[in-house]
Amino acid sequence: MPVVIPTDYDAKLSPRETQEAIRFIRDTFQNEFGKQLNLSRLSAPMFVDHDTGLNDNLSGTETPVNFTMVGLPGHRIEIVHSLAKWKRMALARFGFGMHEGLYTNMNAIRKDEDLDNFHSIYVDQWDWEKVIAKDELNEQTLRATVEQIFQVMKHVESEVASQYPAAVHHLPDQIHFVTTQELEDRWPDKTPKERENAITKELGAVFLMQIGGYLKSGEKHDFRAPDYDNWELNGDILFWYEPLQRAIEISSMGVRVDEETLLKQLKLYDAEDRIQFPFHQALLNGKLPYTIGGGIGQSRVCMLLLGKAHVGEVQASIWPQAMIDECEAAGIHLL
Repeated sequence: MPVVIPTDYDAKLSPRETQEAIRFIRDTFQNEFGKQLNLSRLSAPMFVDHDTGLNDNLSGTETPVNFTMVGLPGHRIEIVHSLAKWKRMALARFGFGMHEGLYTNMNAIRKDEDLDNFHSIYVDQWDWEKVIAKDELNEQTLRATVEQIFQVMKHVESEVASQYPAAVHHLPDQIHFVTTQELEDRWPDKTPKERENAITKELGAVFLMQIGGYLKSGEKHDFRAPDYDNWELNGDILFWYEPLQRAIEISSMGVRVDEETLLKQLKLYDAEDRIQFPFHQALLNGKLPYTIGGGIGQSRVCMLLLGKAHVGEVQASIWPQAMIDECEAAGIHLL
């Protein structure tokens, strides 16, 4: 559980001022985000029934926090990892039309997360999903949506700069698009994370595309579940974060699978048994809309825009005492 301590760290804002800034950033971001992408806010579940197949299994190794309940004996209830599948069903259920979408405040627990400056077991993000046409399941739609989100980030940066001029961390003026294969071709001897750091340091802000499938080397850049993103039409929004000398991921998103891509990726993932779940059956039977969607880390956005050294400065979670003591000694006050 390594923690990077910046040299001569200055938090700029007190813990109380930071709490006020968090509220300002969250309110400003979600209002602008909803307006620019035509998204309405919906309430969302914190837990789902395992048998629905709605939970996100992330890389496939993480185990969701689960429990049983008196009202549903014999059912395993799971804290969500994300709402990737739930959102798509919600769009159908609530009758969203073409180019309309939703966002929600998603709160989750990922108990298997390795703790560091960016990672906590508590996840808070804006999960969002938007209806698109079948002929819009392409890279052009993906790129245009990434540009919209980047402009929302720039708008919020400007608002934070006017409200907290001494604290704001300034962002690049442009985002660049790069594929995982291009990174492997350029740096075959580096690890995927080293490649991400290298390209983001060079370009400032990057949308790293095509995550989940196999590269020419036979390796994967990173894992993605096979049943929500199309691995050819997805990616992560990364910013170079100077205080910690590494890339920070703000969003994972993508054009979602259609019927053909779902079957193809389930086979590659050796997960064809999932076809039995209600979500997968609804998709294969044409009962769900075609969509694009993703998640945007709320604490990560606050951390980035306020120049914080640790995600624990902008969210209340649980940390090892040794980490708390090390941060406190460096002026990093974990909430």
